[in-house]
Order: sequence, then C-alpha cells, then structure tokens
Amino acid sequence: MPAYSYEALQNDGALRKGVIEADSAKAARSQLRTQALVPLSVQALGASQANAQSIWQYNIGSRQCFSPNALAVWTRQLASLISSGLPLERALAALSDEAESEKQAHLVAQLRAEVNAGLGLAKAMSQHPQEFSALYTAVISAGEQGGNLGQVLTQLADDLQDQQTLKAKLLSASLYPAIVSAIALLIVIFLLSTVVPQVAQVFNGSQRKLPGLTVAMLALSDFVRHHGWTLLLLLGLSWLGIHQALKRPRWRIQFDAAFLQLPIVGRLATGYNTARFASTLAMLTSAGVPILKAMQSAADTLSNQAMRADVLDALVLVREGAPLAMAMGQKKRFPSLLAMFARLGEQTGQLPVMLQRAAQQLSADVQRRALALATILEPLLIVAMGAVVMLIVLAVLMPIMELNQWVR
Repeated sequence: MPAYSYEALQNDGALRKGVIEADSAKAARSQLRTQALVPLSVQALGASQANAQSIWQYNIGSRQCFSPNALAVWTRQLASLISSGLPLERALAALSDEAESEKQAHLVAQLRAEVNAGLGLAKAMSQHPQEFSALYTAVISAGEQGGNLGQVLTQLADDLQDQQTLKAKLLSASLYPAIVSAIALLIVIFLLSTVVPQVAQVFNGSQRKLPGLTVAMLALSDFVRHHGWTLLLLLGLSWLGIHQALKRPRWRIQFDAAFLQLPIVGRLATGYNTARFASTLAMLTSAGVPILKAMQSAADTLSNQAMRADVLDALVLVREGAPLAMAMGQKKRFPSLLAMFARLGEQTGQLPVMLQRAAQQLSADVQRRALALATILEPLLIVAMGAVVMLIVLAVLMPIMELNQWVR
C-alpha cells in the first residue's frame, strides 16, 4: 500500500504533519477527514512517481538523514525487530513511527511503501545512495537471498559500531595534541605581532647593539606583520594545488604509498586500513557474498589508494584460482597477520571468523599505538610551546637587562 506525507489542520487550528498509508491520494484525504483533520497537502512517497520523487528530493535535500552513529543504531533496531519475528513491513512501520526526525520518518515510510509494492529491502535502499552505501545494500541483499536478514543486520550493525568506535578513539587521541598545537600557534603569532614590535620601539633610539636573539626575533616579527597574510595565502594555494593534484589516480597512489612509509603515522594508517578491510571482508563472506564480489566491495572502503590497488591486484590472483592468503601475502603493504589468519581460515573452513579476529587484533593494535602516540605528544607539545615562549621572552628581556647594566 502506498504511503503519503500530509499536512492537515486540527480542530484547534494547529498544523499537523505525518505519514499515512492509503490506496490513493483521494483515499488518504478521506482517512484524514474521518480523523477530524482538514487536509492541506497530500503527497505520495512512492519512488515510482516522478513528481513524488522530486518532492522527496526537495524535502530531504542533500544532507543525510542518518549520521554514521544514527545509522548503526537504526540498523541494530531493525535487526532486533526482524530477529524477534516481526515482518519486515511492520518493523519498518514501527521504526517510522519512532523516527527521531521528520526526514527519517519520511525515508523509512518510503522504504516501507516500496517494500509493500514488491521491492526487496536492498533494492529499495539502493534508490537512496546518499543514505545507504553500495556496501550496505550488498550486505542486505546477501541477507535477503540467504534468508537470514536478521542475523546479517546484526553483523552489519556490529561492524558499523566497531568502525565508529575506532574512529572515535583515534579522534580523541589526536584531539588534545591538535588543540594544544593550535593554541600554541595563536600565542606565538600574538607575541610576534604585538609584544615583540614594542621592544623595537623602545630601543629605536638606543645606539647599543641588540643581542643576536633579539635581532632574529625582531626580523621574524617584521616578516609576520608584513608578509603573514601573503604566507597564509601561499599556503592556502599550495594546499589547493596539492588537493587538485591528488585527484589524479596515479599521483594519489604515489602519495598514499609514500605516506605509508612514514615512521609512525604510516604504520597507523596501514593498521587502520587493514583492520577495516578485514572486518568488511569478514562481514561480507559471513553473509554469503561471493569472495570476488566481497573483495571488490571491501576494497572500496579503503581510504588509502595504494592499498586499494594492492587488493585489486590480489583480486585478479584469486579470480585465477589462487588462495586468498597467498594473494594477500604477496602484498607487502598489508601486515603479515592478515595473510596468516586468512590461511588459517581457509584451512579450517572458518574464513569469516578468522578475518574478524584479524580485524579485532589490528584494531586493538591501532588504538594502542594511537593512545601511546598521544600520550607522548602531549608533554612534548607542552615543552615545545614553553620553549618557544621562553625564547620570545628572552628576546624581550635580554636587551632590557643589558640596558640596566649599562645604566649602572
């Protein structure tokens, strides 16, 4: 049965909005009148109607209805309802009624209308790529074909939450150093542009030679005051040029490959991407997705293009008959842990389980290294900021102390 969004007036004159199911727009208006409502607008939410689709796009806009965390929670709610035996149509209706926002309610109501019209859930979701990625719909499709949609949704929710947990921990580990660095930079710019120039004014009439540190600091202050905006503009243009250059696949692969060679952050990037690849591949193979399609989808989740190219090369080897462990073992950018667990999984027939264990170990290692790096960076940044401020203070005080000694 199609779904319609409506706006109607209540008896007290208040405006009421919602979603109603009816055979037609006329029937929807009749239902509203039986509820003592005066219909003002009734619009179909079905994707099959071009007008309804344009209205849907107008209402939803380009902003997503689900944030990554909200999508994980919504997926788990849907998994719980379906696993408890509730039909998909009723589960979507319940989620539509409990939606946190009007946009979410309309989206879920549209999914329900498309499912009622005969579409599968994955097919209905694929019509909203801004909300549900190709990987998400591929997992849903595998669950529908295998008849274990509830279990697959639970695994998908677990994977989404694990990814968000890892991202949150990495963000929290880097947030404090970033804040300290930004504050230190602002303090240094303030001192160089405001405090240090006053020293030059004080000693302009003095015939005595200023200390070398003071001279250097005055020169740096002069550069910041007269050429600071130019330097900032050049930095902005450089960043824009690099950003545009990295849009070229060949240059992006070379840049990402060089980034992986960096001493500390390169290893973190390698661990993070490998953990994400292993987790996604484990989820897809567990849902029954063929290994070749699973590798292709898992490769699309990698942010490092050099590692993604390695996965695509390994995909060719697997297509030609090579085991997954051997194909991944030839790619030196991936930790040997991944190939080892893949080999154990292929030997025992538990590839998804072993890949998930590899993802958990790699994720834990990334979190440990990130927290250790943040723990080391915090005192180092404070010491560095104190050293810079101390140099500026010494540059100001040294000529004053020499002047006092000269007066005496």
